[in-house]
Amino acid sequence: MADFYHSVRLDRDKCRGCTNCIKRCPTGAIRVRGGKAHIIKERCIDCGECINVCPHHAKYAEYETLERIHEFKYKIALPAPALYGQFNNLDDVDYVLTALKEVGFDDVFEVSKGAELVSDATRKLFEQGQIKTPAISSACPAVVRLIRVNFPNLIDHVVPLNSPMEIAAKLAREKAKAETGLEDEDIGVFFITPCPAKMTAIKAPICLGGSQVSGAIAIKEIYPTLLSRMNHLEEVDSMQASGIIGVSWASSGGEANALLRDNCLAADGIENVMKILNEIEDEKLENIDFIELNACTGGCVGGSLTYENPYVAKARMKRLRKYLPVSCNRLDSSDVPDDMYWSKPLEATNVMKLADSVPEAMRKMAEKQAILKRLPGLDCGTCGAPSCAALADDIVRGFATETDCVFRLREQLSGSDQDFIPAPYRTEKQES
Repeated sequence: MADFYHSVRLDRDKCRGCTNCIKRCPTGAIRVRGGKAHIIKERCIDCGECINVCPHHAKYAEYETLERIHEFKYKIALPAPALYGQFNNLDDVDYVLTALKEVGFDDVFEVSKGAELVSDATRKLFEQGQIKTPAISSACPAVVRLIRVNFPNLIDHVVPLNSPMEIAAKLAREKAKAETGLEDEDIGVFFITPCPAKMTAIKAPICLGGSQVSGAIAIKEIYPTLLSRMNHLEEVDSMQASGIIGVSWASSGGEANALLRDNCLAADGIENVMKILNEIEDEKLENIDFIELNACTGGCVGGSLTYENPYVAKARMKRLRKYLPVSCNRLDSSDVPDDMYWSKPLEATNVMKLADSVPEAMRKMAEKQAILKRLPGLDCGTCGAPSCAALADDIVRGFATETDCVFRLREQLSGSDQDFIPAPYRTEKQES
């Protein structure tokens, strides 16, 4: 199903079955079976955490190569603001924008321009009282997918606006068609992406009929070519069309600060994002107006497809902002244009339910609880699942057996509860 497309892939030849990834996946989307990892596509949110933690580089992200742009008559680059943080001593983004044209693009349209328009639209929604608080940013597609899978009760809190990438792509297409007279199919719009989640958002948009973006090229893929061209530029075009507000979206806190409100919160890193979403569900953040959540550490500069250390990139972005105006883009009217909203509502996925009918789901839940009581509760991961609860869930669904647990297997082979429980975890009663 298109809904469950994911761009994070597994290289089975490199996988050693080490279980590092299963512990760090926020949605429990990875299992190790038969000595190899397996990604459950329905649960994967493409946060890239498994790419970051895999010591054998067995996880990778699917993205476009630079050669694909030549399939189109007119080629447009959409650089994410995180791209600017990859270059040392950059004080003029026009060097990056000009270099993008040098590598084969006919035009460059900054995603930071779309970010400034989204910031203005969000401010207007607050002013008009059309937003449910605490409002959750919809800019990070990994977070949006996480909410669909694990936090469906929070869907109404997600701001129903298209991402800066989609806003920029739409404007870039309109500009290109007006200037060239070409049709949509002749115009290639390519996002220069810091993360795999954006690739998924293009291939399988959740709240859009279809993406305006033709494909995504990883920052780390294009970085060496760009750097080489930047070092040999003879002339720099004046193309920069965004300011501090738009460029600041690259780092955690940039979007929240752009709203010019006191009661805003920003969290980055998938583990911190999970904690914040749990607190929203528990109604502990009622005094917060807006929450910016980034799955990647440090924000988009920490994406798994970037080149530079995220903390170094964040420091560079801070330096670059000194040379920029505050903002260059605002909406023309007091109302948010209809084409900035999602074309269809955000809906929860049902990947976590045990059965379609309520009686069957209740029966399986009771069975799951009974199995869980028989498991050791160590969450050691040696069974290939991230926790005993996850293994119990797999058993009920028919994807695993109790003997996948090494302690449960030992118990069945020996018939002894004493052998089943590792010595460090035995109680005094069990020791005696």
